[in-house]
Amino acid sequence: MQRVHDYIKEAGVYYLATVDGDQPRVRPFGTINIFDNKLYIQTGKSKDVAKQILNNGKVEISAMKGDTWIRVEGTLVEDDRVEAKKSMLDAYPHLRGMYDENDANTLVLYFKDATATFSSFTSAPEVVKF
Repeated sequence: MQRVHDYIKEAGVYYLATVDGDQPRVRPFGTINIFDNKLYIQTGKSKDVAKQILNNGKVEISAMKGDTWIRVEGTLVEDDRVEAKKSMLDAYPHLRGMYDENDANTLVLYFKDATATFSSFTSAPEVVKF
């Protein structure tokens, strides 16, 4: 899981895919954090993406660095603990202008039953489960 985190963090931007009814939705994200031995992302509860995830937690993210890329599929689970929110916001202090671990809007979610696939144009994919 650490390798997955580090790859995504170094990529800087990843793309999160959700579903909205029968319509796929993809958007850029930038938050990734390990807390309590789980891989987390963060968003705001007021956003459509949060509503989509809370309605159907099955998601996929993808990021690319050079000629390699990663895809992570799994189910996102809400963690409403203040400690989880604080850990994320401490890792991304620039978000504190919009979010606070004690507000009603900050949403942190961790991956459950995740599969990460590291790929490139020149080698066989490598699969990691966590």
